[in-house]
Amino acid sequence: MIKNTLRISALSGLLVILGSFSAQSYSQENAHPVQKGMCYATWDKNKFASSYSDQSLEELSKTGAEYIAICPTYYQQKRDTTRIFPTEQSPTDSSVIHAIKKAQELGMKVLLKPHIDLVNGTTEGYWRADIGFTDDEDWIKWFGEYQKFILHFAEIAEELNVELFCVGTELAFTTQKDTLWREHVISKVREVYSGKLIYAANWDNYQAVRFWDKLDYIGIDAYFPLTYRPNPSVTEIIRGWEKWKQEIRLWHTSINKPIIFTEIGYASTAYAPMYPWEGGKQGNAATDVQAKCYKAFFDTVWGCSWLAGVYWWRWDTNINAGGEHNRQFTPQNKPAQKILEAHYKAGTV
Repeated sequence: MIKNTLRISALSGLLVILGSFSAQSYSQENAHPVQKGMCYATWDKNKFASSYSDQSLEELSKTGAEYIAICPTYYQQKRDTTRIFPTEQSPTDSSVIHAIKKAQELGMKVLLKPHIDLVNGTTEGYWRADIGFTDDEDWIKWFGEYQKFILHFAEIAEELNVELFCVGTELAFTTQKDTLWREHVISKVREVYSGKLIYAANWDNYQAVRFWDKLDYIGIDAYFPLTYRPNPSVTEIIRGWEKWKQEIRLWHTSINKPIIFTEIGYASTAYAPMYPWEGGKQGNAATDVQAKCYKAFFDTVWGCSWLAGVYWWRWDTNINAGGEHNRQFTPQNKPAQKILEAHYKAGTV
């Protein structure tokens, strides 16, 4: 704990370049409670059930986060195979249940958000948005497998009184099968789960989804590109948001459902505002750029009347994660964490 405090203190000098990050931008425009969320993920069978994870969740609860999206991942071999299965990187049911109960013990509400990924995705250049088939038989097989997968977690969500459940994440190509989504997924989940439902659409696909009428919330994984050059100023990033804010606002008038950013995040790299979906694979860490991105969001989007919540990608199961030399998405022990806390805690003291 002392190490974390010193690390954050040492990094806080970087915030000078960001100016004031007071949370006054929040909620003058908002007429509804906003879910102050964080995504929580691991690619380990038992990490969610570890004492390290418990300690990390305790630290998360101190940031003012009121909601947590717990994200277990299952897999399929390729984009056009139909079997969905857990691997050694998939958290066990018992560890997922442990994390949910720990979050609830700490007073946080839960969004259970199961993911599927491709085993061969990296080598073949595809990802979950590309999952799809050329004939109806394979579509039916895949939706049958997906139904078993998603109902399994929906039952866990119901048993543990989880507040929100996500029926799918970034499965862009599959959403063309609107009837199958309605009949084989959403209606079946409604039969076993009594809480609120959401789907997490990728930032470039949310307007193409047609089954929003069957859900309680619209989910957008908000990795919108914001600038055309690396290491921009806060003003440039804010300017980059204006296009997307207007697009969402105009589209929202025809849908009239609350929107949640089911994921949003920025790696600690100079290129993060250009390619928000990319992790920090190489180069020097740029925690100041990540902090600029957080500040720009809170200054421009946080107060929008259509926004019902935001879940940052992502909090790590290790309390010592992050820091000034870390290029990855986590805001832990970085200037971005201080900005997050300032807004999440605003009005609570």
